Amino acid sequence: MKKFELVAMGGTFDFIHKGHIKLISEAFLVSDKVIIGLTSDKLASRKGKKLQNNYNQRFENLVKAIENNFPNSSFEISKLDNDFGPAVLEKEVQALVVSDETSNQGDVLNQLRDQKGMPPVEVVVVPMVLAKDGNRISTTRMRNKEIDDEGNLLSID
Repeated sequence: MKKFELVAMGGTFDFIHKGHIKLISEAFLVSDKVIIGLTSDKLASRKGKKLQNNYNQRFENLVKAIENNFPNSSFEISKLDNDFGPAVLEKEVQALVVSDETSNQGDVLNQLRDQKGMPPVEVVVVPMVLAKDGNRISTTRMRNKEIDDEGNLLSID
């Protein structure tokens, strides 16, 4: 039996990489159902992110990645127009799965939930996945052609 019935997590998922798969994997390890907040194009723009893929393409890529890596898993993707979509403000959500980089989001979410008279969620922090050079795997590094989606270094000509 899983620790939680329902957890939430979020991300932009412009390029899906090994770090994203680790984060999603942890969510499915601790819960029977995962709500994934997918950053809208507007929110990404407000945060200064330069996207390669629009929301619809990122949505499709995320669904494919989950179906390929976690077949028969129960998940829902919710569009995020702010840091916390409506899903995490549902009483049924019991935990928020975050990376080291975004672990402070758990505190912010629990303050919001407290203001609404809701119980706090547990924050599950997943360590960042490192590339072969010991630095973290990130979409920015992939976009800059430093690494591939597995964290292998790409040769620069």
